Amino acid sequence: MPLLLNAQSVTKTFGAATLFREVSFTVNDGDRIGLIGPNGSGKSTLLKMLAGEIDPDSGEITPRRNLRMAYVEQDSRFASGATVRQIIEGALKRAGVHETDWEARLRATLGAAGFTDFDTVADTFSGGWRKRLAVAEALVQKPDLLLLDEPTNHLDLAGIEWLEELLANENFASVVISHDRYFLENVATQMAELNRAYPSGMLRAQGSYSEFLEAKEAFLHAQARHQEALENRVRVEKEWLRRGPKARATKAKARIDSANRLIAELADVSSRSRTATTDIDFSSTGRQSKRLVELEDLSYVIEGLTLFDRLNFHLTAGMRVGLVGPNGSGKTTLLRLLTGEIEPSSGGIKRANQLRITYFEQARQLDGDQTLRRALAPDSDSVVYQDRVIHVASWAARFLFTGEQLNQPVSRLSGGEKARVLIAQLMLQPADVLLLDEPTNDLDIPTLEILEEALLEYPGSLVLVTHDRYMLDRIANIVVGLDGQGSAASFADYPQWEAWMEEREQARKPARPAERVPAATATSAKKKLSYLEAREWAGIEDRIGEAEARLAAARAAVEDPAVATDAARLVEALAEQEKAQEEVDSLFARWAELEAKQA
Repeated sequence: MPLLLNAQSVTKTFGAATLFREVSFTVNDGDRIGLIGPNGSGKSTLLKMLAGEIDPDSGEITPRRNLRMAYVEQDSRFASGATVRQIIEGALKRAGVHETDWEARLRATLGAAGFTDFDTVADTFSGGWRKRLAVAEALVQKPDLLLLDEPTNHLDLAGIEWLEELLANENFASVVISHDRYFLENVATQMAELNRAYPSGMLRAQGSYSEFLEAKEAFLHAQARHQEALENRVRVEKEWLRRGPKARATKAKARIDSANRLIAELADVSSRSRTATTDIDFSSTGRQSKRLVELEDLSYVIEGLTLFDRLNFHLTAGMRVGLVGPNGSGKTTLLRLLTGEIEPSSGGIKRANQLRITYFEQARQLDGDQTLRRALAPDSDSVVYQDRVIHVASWAARFLFTGEQLNQPVSRLSGGEKARVLIAQLMLQPADVLLLDEPTNDLDIPTLEILEEALLEYPGSLVLVTHDRYMLDRIANIVVGLDGQGSAASFADYPQWEAWMEEREQARKPARPAERVPAATATSAKKKLSYLEAREWAGIEDRIGEAEARLAAARAAVEDPAVATDAARLVEALAEQEKAQEEVDSLFARWAELEAKQA
């Protein structure tokens, strides 16, 4: 594949802190690279360097000549008062597109992104639609390389699936920073982790996210074996050094130098192999009541829009509810109703006596001028956690903060570090019910996994709003889905809600009047593929190829003389051949059905 971008031995420091040192990174045509790493490792900084937004302290970044590159930063910002049309036309002008082509390209790009009114002011959009607009602003330039920093933040589940399909089907290369594991699994064909734990500062592997995890495990296993071998060699050399060899002898001096190099190498490997993890453990009050919250015919209307109508639901002890729905469907509103912050338009909410609810808000804010010390321990230099007094330095260390950071202002923390502060504050509030509104924003994958374990072990009840489908599948034992049209229902899992939404979408589409369909074409009208069918279509050729390979192997087994002369083995081989043939026939029939739908 042709090389698009080549970063060689780049280094970046901020003050005394080194983000990464002598990291190399290349992007070839057609690459879809998922970039991950711990909070503070420098992922966003590296992406900005690739985009030409900032310069490395050392090293070189060389793009291909005339490379068209677009960069979508983590926070979508637009000029105040700018409309959708003005933003896209500005991008077309910067890309050097002739003005006669603007309208066609604008309509095609915005239509695919779901926009219908091009004169809407961008300031009025929700976070999810601002993100869609930022991606559309990049796409309209027809880039050879698209750089995306946390593009799934603020997108609802439908928006994430739209972006997945877009990245999987377009032919440009992309580098995506994301902590959404399902998104990475569905989009990435390569993975790279930026982490000082690796000798080169980065581990990169071909394949999806799950395949990367296998490669990472193999690397860490090999590194552990290397460290063990080094420890054994250093132990022998130290024992030899203790015997006092004469440094004047040439051989002895060379061995002393070699021993010192081994000791230094072991120290380097040991420091890289040490990984810190946050200690997250939510406190429950231990309430024994069975029913905690009862929603009875609950309705909420705002500015003439019904978010949900006559909703009935009982939250019982130990229940872990995943609350899903499109942006604007009322998920955050329902959480605020549960806390009593707002009142329903009709219906009622019954809460158990002295129920303690802790609410983790999506639009959570920290005082940027406040020191980290005061953010973690507002009243003194200690906190009370699970009836124990813990010094603020020890409490900070649980969340991977150093003593030097305690007197720094919160404004200097990264997004992930601020999220850890908010979780630390949340843990100090024992609760019967946890209400979590997008708790995963800005958290790195290791912290996400620890948060998931803590929520699985939490003995109380929780209601979780998240666009992280992996966390949703792992945590929730029931899903409450809102459709954005006032209806709600309960489901066993997210895929059930997704199928329900698709059925409702199809039912809402107006039927075409019979008299408007010409008789000659009435029987040949085609239906557009649904999202699930489009995903099936994208992978069906690979599935057919795999099935044909199994069929060929089964036929070869039947023709094998050793099998043909063994009655028992022959019967088994013939059955396998018949099964493989049925699978191939079924896949070809499905392929023809899907092809007919999109013709």
